[in-house]
Amino acid sequence: MTFKVYYQPDKTMTPRRENTKSLYLEADSEAAARQLVETKTEYQIEFIELLDEKSLAYEKQNPDFKITEF
Repeated sequence: MTFKVYYQPDKTMTPRRENTKSLYLEADSEAAARQLVETKTEYQIEFIELLDEKSLAYEKQNPDFKITEF
């Protein structure tokens, strides 16, 4: 399954919408995606979204689309 993870790049700062970034990753579940990001980065996770086929096809149209691998 493909997930879109919205995050703040720094856990020490107060979250601001302007600083929200996102990444895409493959995982078996939302919990597995959360654990992977929390253990491999210093990001503060805001939200994790499971992408269905239509959403994934839309996201792939973005030239910056890339599945993150840790």
